[in-house]
Amino acid sequence: MDISAMPTASPSSYTQVQFLQRQAASLLLYQSVLQSEAGIAFLELLQAIRYTDADARGCLQAYGNYFHALAARNQNWEDYLISQILFCENPFSQQAQQKDFQELPPALVAAAQNDLHILQSLYECSSACLSQWVQAVAHLPVSPVVWYQEHNEEDVNTQQTFYLQHWENWADAVPELATYYRKFGAGIFAEYRALRWHSGQFIGIPHPDPIKLGTLVGYEWQRDALLKNTEFLLAGETALHVLLYGSRGSGKSSLVKALLNEYGERNLRLLEVTKSDLQDLPKIVEQLRGLPQKFIIFVDDLSFEEDDDAFKALKVVLEGNLTARPQNVVVYATSNRRHLIREYFADRPAPKDHEEVHAWDTMQEKLSFSDRFGLTLTFEPANQQTYLTIIRHLAAQAKINISPEDLEYQALQWATRHNGRSGRTARQFIDFLKADMSLLNPTNNQSD
Repeated sequence: MDISAMPTASPSSYTQVQFLQRQAASLLLYQSVLQSEAGIAFLELLQAIRYTDADARGCLQAYGNYFHALAARNQNWEDYLISQILFCENPFSQQAQQKDFQELPPALVAAAQNDLHILQSLYECSSACLSQWVQAVAHLPVSPVVWYQEHNEEDVNTQQTFYLQHWENWADAVPELATYYRKFGAGIFAEYRALRWHSGQFIGIPHPDPIKLGTLVGYEWQRDALLKNTEFLLAGETALHVLLYGSRGSGKSSLVKALLNEYGERNLRLLEVTKSDLQDLPKIVEQLRGLPQKFIIFVDDLSFEEDDDAFKALKVVLEGNLTARPQNVVVYATSNRRHLIREYFADRPAPKDHEEVHAWDTMQEKLSFSDRFGLTLTFEPANQQTYLTIIRHLAAQAKINISPEDLEYQALQWATRHNGRSGRTARQFIDFLKADMSLLNPTNNQSD
């Protein structure tokens, strides 16, 4: 092998690397763009190229880490950089959500222009260019494999309709970028449609339940009422807090989760808050106030014990206090109990009781807590007709090809032997039947 024929690092490449390092260090607002795994790997690779050790192992390892970080995200370097800019939460993106562009401080606009100019130079340092530099400094006969992912338009987040690469000078795009933030927001709420509140912070859910409204059948008027209320929320009108009450397995939670797949494209966000975190609810609502997204706070399987702090926190959100209620937030809660606070016979006052003068008022407050929800949707237990309607609907969607008589007979047998008639039981039966038929006759298996 002729070593002299291999490429060698040129002074100009070291100069370019130094320039990129200075540029990255000069960011004023968008530092977090380079603080995730891929961004850190990029900076470490520049450092390794500039200060190559004798056998270049450090440089090769740094390139491997860079390649791995992009492959793990399934993103090209250019796409990664733009998505980080769109999601970046900083003073510019935060104020751009709240104000018109003309109202933003001039210094903030100038800082954003500075940073976009810098980030454009990093964008133009492609993975192919980095691979060639590594080949040169490590004296490799061929350049390392370049990570590249073909674009699939179906996988592109439809919110990311603003692409900086269409601009010759990114600094000129600052007004358009501000408009993007005003419409879609920034940070975790722009990146994720489904989130949960955990340990005092918002956590994004990368793979939310894919259930669709079309798979839910049997409780049409409840569905229509919830859809109309959600439309109010999306239109900026005053939407009601909703309690979905009824028997287990009737599809209450599924209906709420299906709203995200129905309206996610219209800036709806679903935020799951567990009962143990309800004491944080007033703080959560204040953090959501004024954001461009519309939020459904989803509380599943709600009930309270006496003197529960969570009860008091939820009461403040439902009834309000001196602080105005934000128009972009509603609470949708599900419960198997009509009266959300457990009541015992011992709680009921007797005439001889002398512990509380207005004991009946206290009891009525407990019983009427569910009335504080503006809309209560009742899900009654499924009768046989409703159960079989759900079965037929799910079987048609799953393309299960058996006679209607045999389908209904097996469905009723399943309900008797398992959890009774409900939408959940119907789904479990159809899933079992589809898998069973697939194993018995794989050549005729019909997929969704």
